[in-house]
Amino acid sequence: MAIFLTKDSKVIVQGMTGSEGMKHTQRMLASGTQIVGGVNPRKAGTEVEFPGDVTVPVFGSVAEAMAETGADVSVLFVPPAFTKSAVIEAVDAGMPLAVIITEGVPVADTAEFFAYAQSKGTRLIGPNCPGLITPGQSNVGITPATITGPGKIGLVSKSGTLTYQMLFELREIGFSTAVGIGGDPIVGTTHIDCLEAFENDPDTAAIVMIGEIGGDAEERAAAYIKEHVTKPVVGYVAGFEAPEGKTMGHAGAIVSGSAGTAQAKKEALEAAGVKVGKTPSETAQLMRDILG
Repeated sequence: MAIFLTKDSKVIVQGMTGSEGMKHTQRMLASGTQIVGGVNPRKAGTEVEFPGDVTVPVFGSVAEAMAETGADVSVLFVPPAFTKSAVIEAVDAGMPLAVIITEGVPVADTAEFFAYAQSKGTRLIGPNCPGLITPGQSNVGITPATITGPGKIGLVSKSGTLTYQMLFELREIGFSTAVGIGGDPIVGTTHIDCLEAFENDPDTAAIVMIGEIGGDAEERAAAYIKEHVTKPVVGYVAGFEAPEGKTMGHAGAIVSGSAGTAQAKKEALEAAGVKVGKTPSETAQLMRDILG
């Protein structure tokens, strides 16, 4: 079992024939992902050869790709200016899951396509995220597949690099699924969405939640954990040393007053019974102690 992504997931790549799309399609194929097509209206009807004797057809639209291949996941490597129209195309085609890797998507665009996706029943992950990986089964996005293995920890993270660090630190235990939700002010899938899915996944025994300064997503997640999550959760919040009132790294990481500070988030999580590490390595050790 896993959440959102399994070995049976059939994936198409919107923007596959661009430089980033080509590079990461090759890496996703190497990690076992079933990539069944790319989408580029200008190159419809062509094929792209990848190492290992893999040939991937290119379709003119998401709807055509889904009709031909039965795809149920799309991953988008599309420039920010074209991301909104690409997401709306996937939603209109009835794609169940769209994973948006693109950084720099205007927040107004995200607000618009997220509301549209919700109204049509498409789950979005991202934007500005590394995607998600179910180790040993499928990898959609830019997460290195070689740094971890399958196991019983669920991971949800705002930060891409901290996702990778936690996957590596706990590689001896392994992961059911790791979801990088992205650090923008509006994201398609939240900490709470992933906590609910991991709570309901019989193969996830414990959960790591990584947050960062800014907004109140972690405080809301803490309230959700207190009410609904029975599995052990450990957490880490990036940004204890961040100066107040300054945007740090991600667009979503802005702090005003005590709201959004790492300390406020840590206290909210600990009040909900979540053990919070001061560093990623300490957080990993907390998880080892639980599953030891």
